[in-house]
Amino acid sequence: MSTTVNVHEAKTHLSRLLEAVEAGEDVVIARAGRPIARLVPVAARTEPRAPGSWRGRVSIADDFDDTPEELIAAFHGDADS
Repeated sequence: MSTTVNVHEAKTHLSRLLEAVEAGEDVVIARAGRPIARLVPVAARTEPRAPGSWRGRVSIADDFDDTPEELIAAFHGDADS
């Protein structure tokens, strides 16, 4: 089941809408009648996280932290054109 509300109503009644979502209802938020977002329940993790599950699948280069200064400058918008 889905309910559509406008942005103003969503801001005014957020707690009520969250209760509806917790009860399993989808809530569509619309602006000027046009749907722009949907509130849905967060999917529960079906199995617990297993730390280390990527062990042996990923390798990090020894020089990972050796970033060239010009690259760092480029990220900060200081690159020469």
